[in-house]
Amino acid sequence: MQPRTPPGGGRTFGPDAQPGGGRRKGGKRGRKNFVDQDAVQANIEKTLAGMKGGGGGRKRGRSDEPSYRDIIASRTAEEKEREKTRIRVNEFISVAELADLMKIPANQIVAFAFKELGLMVTVNQRLDFDQIELIASEFGFEALREEEYQADVTEVEVDAEEDLQPRSPVVTIMGHVDHGKTSLLDYVRKANIVAGEAGGITQHIGAYHVALPDGREITFLDTPGHQAFTAMRARGAQVTDLVVLVVAADDQVMPQTIEAISHAKNAGVPMVVAINKIDLPAANVAKVKQDLLQHSVVLEEFGGTVLHAPISAKSGQGVPELLEQVLLQAEVLELKANPDARAQGTVLEATLDPGKGPLATVLVQRGTLRVGDNFICGKFSGRVRALFDERGNNVKEAGPSIPVQILGFEGVPSAGDTFLSVADASEARDIAQKRQRLEREAQNRRSARGGTLEDLSRALKEGEVSQLPIIIKADQGGPAEALADALAQLGTDEVRVDVVLRGVGQITESDVLLAKASGAIIIGFHVRPDANARSAAEREGVDIRTYRIIYEAVEDVRNALEGLLKPEEKETVLGEAEVLELFKVSKVGTIAGCRVTSGTIQRAAKARVVREGVTVYTGEFGSLKRFKDDVKEVREGLECGIAIENFNDLKVGDRIESYRLEEIKRTLATSASESQE
Repeated sequence: MQPRTPPGGGRTFGPDAQPGGGRRKGGKRGRKNFVDQDAVQANIEKTLAGMKGGGGGRKRGRSDEPSYRDIIASRTAEEKEREKTRIRVNEFISVAELADLMKIPANQIVAFAFKELGLMVTVNQRLDFDQIELIASEFGFEALREEEYQADVTEVEVDAEEDLQPRSPVVTIMGHVDHGKTSLLDYVRKANIVAGEAGGITQHIGAYHVALPDGREITFLDTPGHQAFTAMRARGAQVTDLVVLVVAADDQVMPQTIEAISHAKNAGVPMVVAINKIDLPAANVAKVKQDLLQHSVVLEEFGGTVLHAPISAKSGQGVPELLEQVLLQAEVLELKANPDARAQGTVLEATLDPGKGPLATVLVQRGTLRVGDNFICGKFSGRVRALFDERGNNVKEAGPSIPVQILGFEGVPSAGDTFLSVADASEARDIAQKRQRLEREAQNRRSARGGTLEDLSRALKEGEVSQLPIIIKADQGGPAEALADALAQLGTDEVRVDVVLRGVGQITESDVLLAKASGAIIIGFHVRPDANARSAAEREGVDIRTYRIIYEAVEDVRNALEGLLKPEEKETVLGEAEVLELFKVSKVGTIAGCRVTSGTIQRAAKARVVREGVTVYTGEFGSLKRFKDDVKEVREGLECGIAIENFNDLKVGDRIESYRLEEIKRTLATSASESQE
């Protein structure tokens, strides 16, 4: 077959020929001899360039811009490169740990910190985040702060409606001290709880699951009534479904009752009022109802929504009616939970048992907790080795609204920590170890900060704030927290309590050493120091005080704080003299001839020179004479000669006051009233 020549040009077309006389890639064979092949080729190249972001030759217009794929690829590459220079740190890592993260020798960091930052650091010294950021940027790294508890288990899934089943209500009993909260629970449980409390006053939160004769069940939380346990009552309200407010019929609405009302309202839970002690001769139920109205607690008989029942916790009168009202209120709430999900709950109380180790009372709020489950709670992980009810009996599992004591913690958790069972034990262990490390390093940093010149200068700028450092150790976490809150409320703008450490368990030698380093005193609540701690306290001069009643601890700390308050200076004007004449005496100075106009001028008192109502000098008397004799005092109406020490600029008409300053011990009450004024 012979090649043909089209009429519009000298180009050859055939099976082996390419347009333009060359073998170009991407060229097309043409059969129509009237097609403009140059225009076709130009369009093909333009289209390929736009699709591939490249191609042969120089591109014009939009073909100069990179394609979307090129942009994504370049960004991914940049992100990978940037990730190589990122280091994730917390605020309290040491120089050695930072050097290990950046893969550089630690001595380079030490040298840079000394030359450029003026810091003399050692390999094991801990750095704050600002220092870490400066050092990392110098070596080409970007420091990212890793927050406490950042890594966590996956969020709890939302339960489907068909998986939810009715659960028993969680009822918190609140009210003033000695109004009968524990006696009411004692009657319901048919057990004597009061005998186990120091002074007959509830010092801890108790959680009890009660099965009624008709088969229905209620979980009770018994919270202490004294104002020092405000935090514990508030925590009880946060996990409860409804509140039973106990008010004594022979008393009135007390401040702690008002606090309980506010806690219930803030938690958004309904309230049932139990008017107790109606069998006493002094009982006045009508007065209690009127008092409740003043605090926005409107009972049903007054047109409100609050149920109430007059009861006697001793004889049991009215208690069944109260329980009926509690169950009726619970039915209105339609309380449900998924018993088949993984267990989730809240730590109500935690203690260090001498025989069993760390024990925590947990209220299961969702799912079912079983022996053998792995869990994460606060900064501790563990595996459920045993479950106990409130009477110490072994149970195999606990469903929603069931309080149980859990054995299997690695340490004592804090009251209020969230408890969550997990499937992967290694993941829970990693999270717990990370949280413990952050907590430990934060504590080390806080301890290292104490007693520096920077802190002293900062305190002086803030108004010379005095602090009383205290270490609190208790048998359970709740009382430790409550005692810390009660002591913190004693402080004023001038003096305050600084809780260096709040822990659970026996007072140990490490506590004594920490108290020595921070200048703190140790308060033990229901715990005692061991032998090593006692000998260390005697050796280091650390004060250890132990208490069984919280009021005594608060009172002792109050007295200590009042000792730190600067005494108040009270000025007493003793007398006043008027300058009549001036005499210049060589080697003595100016002597003022005066007449005492009021009171007495005393030689040992302080002197003040007042000119036209303005104080011009305050100092001491140089001499006091009657005629030529030195005297100790001159009474009103007599004339005398007065010399003011280190002051000769006296003038006729000046008034010289004699006064005395007295130091008066101040109390926290007077200091607080002055700060409010």
